[in-house]
Amino acid sequence: MSWFNRIKEGITTSTSEKKETPEGLWYKCPSCKNIQPSQEHEDNKWVCMKCAYHERIGSEEYFSILFDNNEFVEFNTNMTSADPLNFSDTKKYSDRLVDSQKKTGLKDAVRTALGQCGGYPLTIACMDFKFIGGSMGSVMGEKIARAIDYSIEHKTPFLMISKSGGARMMEAALSLMQMAKTSAKLTRLSDAKLPYISFLTDPTTGGVTASFAMLGDLNIAEPGALIGFAGPRVVKETIGKDLPKGFQTSEFVLEHGFLDMIVPRTELKDRMTQILGYFSH
Repeated sequence: MSWFNRIKEGITTSTSEKKETPEGLWYKCPSCKNIQPSQEHEDNKWVCMKCAYHERIGSEEYFSILFDNNEFVEFNTNMTSADPLNFSDTKKYSDRLVDSQKKTGLKDAVRTALGQCGGYPLTIACMDFKFIGGSMGSVMGEKIARAIDYSIEHKTPFLMISKSGGARMMEAALSLMQMAKTSAKLTRLSDAKLPYISFLTDPTTGGVTASFAMLGDLNIAEPGALIGFAGPRVVKETIGKDLPKGFQTSEFVLEHGFLDMIVPRTELKDRMTQILGYFSH
């Protein structure tokens, strides 16, 4: 079989002629290590097609999932945090804000917007974990409060998508004040007999969990999300005991009565449309 004999030994393609695989074509699931095309992963709402692991996503992705045709009007787009305490740790807070804004393209850790979801008007406040861990500062509290005011004025349901490490330590008591501020606004929303839907994603912890995240008329979570006040490591070190399997996951929290349902992201738009339809009657 002379036709099968190699005429030239080794690889003869020059380095300049080699074609590299473009970055971003493939996604490797951190849970099951399955490799899948990035576009298919995105089409599946950033959920692994093999093990259903939910990748952490931000406001841009949630808005594209929930708002019809990804059309919405965003509120208070230029609101940014000040540094009244002149806080500094390893870096000045003012410098940290600027760095985070450049890195993420966001002004702060929450975006608020109005759009249609399944044909129903819906006001959404969605947190971004990539901006200083989704921490709750004065800007977050103010933007959420204004979004609730808009819902009351225009009689729309309000959806809060939480993804946060808790209060922003660089704003100290100013951050903690947002817990009371947002909770008070939600009381006004309830008095106006308008629905508040709280959607908890991975992770939802600290002061966010202790305030608006758990006050929904419906409390919904994504599968496998970490939900709690203190993290499991802190709890374990405090009580000195091993924790139950799956402690503080959304499934654990649902089993103990703190959630109404768990909704996979792939079903979120349909389920939200169904819920809004119930509330509209």
